[in-house]
Amino acid sequence: VPERPTLGNTDYAFEMAISNIRYGEGVTKEIGMDLQNLGARRVCLMTDENLSQLPPVNAVLNSLAKYGINFQMYDNVRVEPTDQSFLDAIRFAKKGEFDAYVAVGGGSVIDTCKAANLYASSPTSDFLDYVNAPIGKGKPVTVPLKPLIAVPTTAGTGSETTGVAIFDFKELKVKTGIASRAIKPTLGIVDPLHTLSMPERIVANSGFDVLCHALESYTALPYNMRSPCPSNPINRPAYQGSNPISDVWALHALRIVAKYLKRAIRNPEDREARANMHLASAFAGIGFGNAGVHLCHGMSYPISGLVKTYKPKDYNVDHSLVPHGLSVVLTSPAVFAFTAQIHPERHLEAAEILGADIRTARIKDAGFILADTLRKFLFDLNVDDGLAAIGYSKADIPALVKGTLPQERVTKLSPRPQTEEDLSALFEASMKLY
Repeated sequence: VPERPTLGNTDYAFEMAISNIRYGEGVTKEIGMDLQNLGARRVCLMTDENLSQLPPVNAVLNSLAKYGINFQMYDNVRVEPTDQSFLDAIRFAKKGEFDAYVAVGGGSVIDTCKAANLYASSPTSDFLDYVNAPIGKGKPVTVPLKPLIAVPTTAGTGSETTGVAIFDFKELKVKTGIASRAIKPTLGIVDPLHTLSMPERIVANSGFDVLCHALESYTALPYNMRSPCPSNPINRPAYQGSNPISDVWALHALRIVAKYLKRAIRNPEDREARANMHLASAFAGIGFGNAGVHLCHGMSYPISGLVKTYKPKDYNVDHSLVPHGLSVVLTSPAVFAFTAQIHPERHLEAAEILGADIRTARIKDAGFILADTLRKFLFDLNVDDGLAAIGYSKADIPALVKGTLPQERVTKLSPRPQTEEDLSALFEASMKLY
């Protein structure tokens, strides 16, 4: 095979890494057998305080009891975790000397459990060793981890499929994370019964995360334009850029979101819609877990990290919070209007899937068409009218830009490079949506 000429040391390959996924109504009851099959003797069950009283955790507890699994429960996971909440869970994991982990919850719980498993398996590592550069050292994970079974209860993060764990780094007031194929769950148990207990706004915000995962991974910089090319495959990042396999998953997830998200939000009894959104979350997770996300996510981290007093409806929390899916979707009209200069045909295709009539559309208008389609979509679902509605003003833009700059892991995957001035303009355009 002739060697492909590399353009200034760009990558020439991509790698697909996903967890095993099991899907079906009531499949949670099998988890005790799974742990038995693994020969697990001491299991760590992680969840959050709200969920510990709800049917998904009960279903797991019943299965553990039925199969005589010895476990300890940690229900102190913070919704939108911080470095401190990660460290608390890590201490629990180190003390317990567990040989398997079970995470029952949304992305916050699954991500916390990934971090606990990693640092308990690598007890001499400093916390910043595995945290993404430039905030941490971004070292590759070379230690073997214990099996982790993830049971997602929201249709959003796709965390059951990915090797990514996100947290708020309080000192810098910015979100960052750990990204390595090594930390992905061994098995994701996708049981659509668990989504029936989700309140309306949690369904909406989780669904917006799925929407942006699909859109961002489909429009990301192609894998063979990303640089540098790694000198060793262990250094190839989890987020590699758009690629032919991720594209399939992203587009399929987008079609499901277009068909079912509004139904899932508006009618909690619509089992078909909620089950399909649960699948879409996993599909988009497989897509973005290998392709990556870009500006909506890069800009969302300071939006969450710098929150002032905003408390969302339907979230039972004692601290100010911008739900992740909301922080991501509020910039989406501005972002896709900006990125559409590159690969406009992909932006136009996404707009058509989301309901736009593109029969007479001009390719150069792709970004505006997708932005308008997203605005209409958000307006129909009563989403807060931009960043101003969740407590931000133009005076906050410099801080928001400053918080976006360290997110190079994702912002570098934008198909269109951006300056600080571009980021300022995108935040300004996102202050008001309608």
